[in-house]
Amino acid sequence: MQQLELLTSSSHQFPGSQSSLENQETVDIIHGSQYTEDHISETGQLDLFTLPHQQSSGPQPSPENQEAVDVIHGLQYIENYINEADHRWFLGRIDKQQWLGDLKRRVQHYGFKYDYRARRVNRDMHIGELPQWLGVLVYKLEKEGYMPEGTDQVIVNEYQPGQGISSHIDCEPCFKDTIISLSLGSDCIMNFTNKFDKTKKIPVWLAQRSLVVLSGEARHDWLHGIPARRWDEWEGQKYERQRRVSLTFRKVIIKNEKTPQK
Repeated sequence: MQQLELLTSSSHQFPGSQSSLENQETVDIIHGSQYTEDHISETGQLDLFTLPHQQSSGPQPSPENQEAVDVIHGLQYIENYINEADHRWFLGRIDKQQWLGDLKRRVQHYGFKYDYRARRVNRDMHIGELPQWLGVLVYKLEKEGYMPEGTDQVIVNEYQPGQGISSHIDCEPCFKDTIISLSLGSDCIMNFTNKFDKTKKIPVWLAQRSLVVLSGEARHDWLHGIPARRWDEWEGQKYERQRRVSLTFRKVIIKNEKTPQK
């Protein structure tokens, strides 16, 4: 049986609730044969190898976004960050979780729940450690240096054709410097707009299985957003969107809470 690249890697430290490696049994389950067998078995339950293969919905070959990377300091774009088998496994795993419908799009929160309307996060919003199935990705991101400050919050967003997200900068008092997004499902365009000069707008093509990393100027000086439409245009060609799921990885800033005065 074909194995998943991320889920059959050699034994290593698991980030999150067991980062200290005090619970060796859990580490062995995650990184040993039992973990591999459990997940291969689960992939069968998810019909991993019978799920329809979703081709990239964008131009071929996929754009490299070199202009955006050159102009927007701190922006990294990595194609094919995960392989197709892992891509299908994670989509199936996500769809087994509970979706929230408190926004126009469906979302899932892990680690901390973020208050979109108040734009805040605090200790009271901690909803538990990151699940083990997300820890595989978190470990990969941290090991490869993309999340140097660690990861303790993940938001999963689902975008159906016609849905998007308004241009914004992720809450600066809430999250540390690095923000990462992994794209599953459909390709789409994400627009970056300079907050000091709104005439400077650069489109970035987010291909299926690609990773976009924001730090420094890309994180703090550029708004990013996805237009709410059913198709995207690139170099004069239109491409219809399909269902897209994104995973956003962040590190929460918890400010010291002052003791109430008596």
